[in-house]
Amino acid sequence: MPVREGPAQPAPPPKQPYPAGKARGGEIILRTPLRRAVFVGGLIGMFVLLLVLALAT
Repeated sequence: MPVREGPAQPAPPPKQPYPAGKARGGEIILRTPLRRAVFVGGLIGMFVLLLVLALAT
């Protein structure tokens, strides 16, 4: 196990600040019909799975 000699050093500051527009959060891109179908199918599948599990208990 390595032993640290002295306190930890702070991380170096970033060279350029990260743009606020990119830091605001993710974006779901559903441009093609296949991607939309897979996304909606996943939501429906999750709901059906929760419903089946609720009825099984």
